[in-house]
Amino acid sequence: MLILKRLPWLSLLLLLSTYTTLGWVLYNANIQPYVWVLVVLAILVFVGGLTIPWSKMADYSISFFASNVRSFGVAVLGAFLFFLILAWFRQFLDILVITAAVILVKIDFQAAGFKEGLTFWITNIFSLTGLGLGALAAKVVSDYITVS
Repeated sequence: MLILKRLPWLSLLLLLSTYTTLGWVLYNANIQPYVWVLVVLAILVFVGGLTIPWSKMADYSISFFASNVRSFGVAVLGAFLFFLILAWFRQFLDILVITAAVILVKIDFQAAGFKEGLTFWITNIFSLTGLGLGALAAKVVSDYITVS
């Protein structure tokens, strides 16, 4: 019961609402079932990447800049990603909102003294629940509108 009092409920509700919106948008896009599986896996990897301590991420990122060829490759990749940001600005903003919500949850969990593993699982539970609730809500609304 003590853990329920320590949870950062406001940031978790914000996270839930952002992923609910994502689930709604994906359901309305009529994507294939395998894409849903890829989205769930991407959420798991994304949340895992954000809940890893920064010192471990720094150890992994050093290997990208070990040689001039790798540094050039990272620079080209960065320029390409910048082009994608400009080309698909609306999608970039949606991803930015989701990223900000996940980072806010991570910061709140750190301030509350939670461990990374528990932060990862609780964040994933709320993210995937939000995704499912958004898809379910979109299905219910679309079924209700087409029946009436």
